[in-house]
Amino acid sequence: MLNKITKRHWTILFYIILLLLVFFFILPVSVPLILAILTSMMLNPIVRFVRFRLRINRKISVIIVFISFLIVFSTIGTYVTTKAVAQLIKISENAPDYINDMTELINDLEANMNTFTQDMPHNFVTEVRSTLEGNLEGIKTSISNNVTIENIASFAAKIPEFLVSFLVYIIALFMFMLELPRLKHKMYDLMTEETAEKVKFMNARFAYVILGFLKAQFLVSIIIFIVSLIGLLYIAPEVAIIMSIIIWLIDFIPIIGSIVILGPWALYMFLAGDIVMGTELAILAIILLGIRRTVEPKVMGRHMGLSPLVTLIAMYLGLKLIGILGFILGPLLVIAYNSAKEAGIIKWNLKI
Repeated sequence: MLNKITKRHWTILFYIILLLLVFFFILPVSVPLILAILTSMMLNPIVRFVRFRLRINRKISVIIVFISFLIVFSTIGTYVTTKAVAQLIKISENAPDYINDMTELINDLEANMNTFTQDMPHNFVTEVRSTLEGNLEGIKTSISNNVTIENIASFAAKIPEFLVSFLVYIIALFMFMLELPRLKHKMYDLMTEETAEKVKFMNARFAYVILGFLKAQFLVSIIIFIVSLIGLLYIAPEVAIIMSIIIWLIDFIPIIGSIVILGPWALYMFLAGDIVMGTELAILAIILLGIRRTVEPKVMGRHMGLSPLVTLIAMYLGLKLIGILGFILGPLLVIAYNSAKEAGIIKWNLKI
């Protein structure tokens, strides 16, 4: 059996094991570097455009694009972070009021239940009441335990670690932007001419899919964020920015979307007796869902080549295997596999 295994098979097996080791042990701690190289690939077309448009060398064009990126990123990041932190602190300070509101809601539900269930069997009423009270008490306990000043202080204590990672990301981004062409040439030098052509085709296809998807997804996300912010500034201005950011981030998840946030929020307001606010939140959720569902099939089909279901599965498996990084890498690996098949690098036509 072992005599039939050629040197090529051993080489492939070695690379598979190496990739698995990298995937499970190195990637989770390399998030800043991975984000840096992905960002440099996204900015590379802009660098080329500036270089040929202004007729300058690559180093100067990289510096121009890099500084412009930093200015835009820091301006937006500073504003959003300042507002978000301020609103998070305000939410934590108002946590006791939220808990009191929850207690009043529980009492109102108990009073209403006594009225509605007076003609029902006693055992059934007792079981329903105990289940409902247990769930509501669990929600109240969760709010009181998690939304606290201590938790926010703990989050703030991790800021230095984040700043180090961010600094590594910025430095690596600049270096990758400078060295990207040379890295490509070195990679192609390790391959045969035929393999290099296939890899170039795969990279071109992969870059086209990724950039197209990111552009479309970014535009859709901007629309979602703007609509959310405008709606929440009217509905709940005190938490408009932080909730818009949360909705914007959650909306990236295929199939699920912003309804995960706005649905329970609207339901809570209905139960609390604020019918107007509950209705407004429900309408906003429907509007955002309509925007996402109108654009999402075109985005997934035209730019990514994946159905929303495949994207969701890839995100979920990646998230479970290697954490938050896998949430991004999962769909990318599926796209890379499809691109490799189109390039002829992977030839696997399984038929039963």
